[in-house]
Amino acid sequence: MGKFHIWTIGCQMNTSDARRLGDGLEAQGFEETASRGSADLLVLYSCMVRQHAEDKVRNQLAELRRLKQQKPATRIAVAGCVGDVDAWQRQYPFVDFFLAPGQDLTVRDRLADLVELDQYYRIEPPDAARAPRISEGITIHQGCNRNCTFCIVPSTRGRERSRAPEEILGEVRDLVRRGTREVVLLSQIVERYGRDLRPRISLAQLLHRLNDEVAGLERIRFLTSYPGDFHAELIEAVATLPRVCEDINLPLQSGDDEMLREMRRGYTVGLYKDLVGRIRERVPRLGISTDIIVGFPGETEAQFENTLAALAEIRFDVVHVAAYSPRPGTPAAIYPDQLPLEEKKRRLHAVEALQKGVAESINAPLLGRTVEVLVEGEAKGKWYGRTRTNKLVHVASSEPLAGRLVDVRVTQTSAWSLQGELLVPAAV
Repeated sequence: MGKFHIWTIGCQMNTSDARRLGDGLEAQGFEETASRGSADLLVLYSCMVRQHAEDKVRNQLAELRRLKQQKPATRIAVAGCVGDVDAWQRQYPFVDFFLAPGQDLTVRDRLADLVELDQYYRIEPPDAARAPRISEGITIHQGCNRNCTFCIVPSTRGRERSRAPEEILGEVRDLVRRGTREVVLLSQIVERYGRDLRPRISLAQLLHRLNDEVAGLERIRFLTSYPGDFHAELIEAVATLPRVCEDINLPLQSGDDEMLREMRRGYTVGLYKDLVGRIRERVPRLGISTDIIVGFPGETEAQFENTLAALAEIRFDVVHVAAYSPRPGTPAAIYPDQLPLEEKKRRLHAVEALQKGVAESINAPLLGRTVEVLVEGEAKGKWYGRTRTNKLVHVASSEPLAGRLVDVRVTQTSAWSLQGELLVPAAV
């Protein structure tokens, strides 16, 4: 069948979808290659969430244009977040196929000689000897029905649609057979999973099934959450299911109510704080991360200070901060009072400095404690992995630890990671 090469940028969902597509290609006889020049099929997984990511995609397409000129028989496909497919096709006519999420699969005939596109959403199990990753993302739900004014996802990934639970369980079982120990359930708003299915199923019910029915699976995580949909049933699942990690990603975006209204987020800072309080009350050993946008159009200094105050009060383990990036086609892109780049950078650095101090104070009490770590790999002479609360841990060992659950005594803490010494490793 030939060779394929996949280049991926962006979120874990793109990584998950790229893995599934690669599995499907291999199942049909394709061979993966690290060399673009030797590939018969090149797939570019794109991201349009911020301008910087889009620029990377366009740079890659410029390189692929030159490769196509040198080797016209090479087939090129673009997948992931694409947006206006017709506009992209006009600008990049050398691309043979655009796999836009949610598009009508009747267009599959255009690549019928390369891949059966139905398998882009449902993959037959590949050869079990393929080397696995210890932790794998699983796309369970695509698209978004919300209309946050800064977000391009509804136009790039379409309306919400869920995968059937049996399909998800089958994929997870296959990954576990190949050595995966942890799965991360992925969606733009993960709590919306299953609302479009009949019979309807909730994320909490899916977590129960994965926890109870997949032998050999050690850990389950999920993201990204939305404050308005994080209900009591899900809090209880995190609190009681032994394989579900005490790890929540709950975007705040701004600590100012007026900014949240301008973003159309659908909640207030007070409601957000109340939710975090209820989760922490039921799950005391909770690792919680959030997303923050600084420099949204019209954000005053006082409103930015409200965000800093909220971060200082709530005390997140991790804060993912981004300077606002206008995305064409979104309401906020044409809002007046767009802030200068230098001011957005200043605010971004202020959030980073505050969070560094918060994270250092959260992690410092872990010194001398024993934590359970799922080892994911090796880097710079040390093994690394994560705790159930998603803290990165480095540990030295002469024995192979990849895929093991090990006990580690913490010997050094910092804002970003922990260093530790190996105690007695658990059995594989």
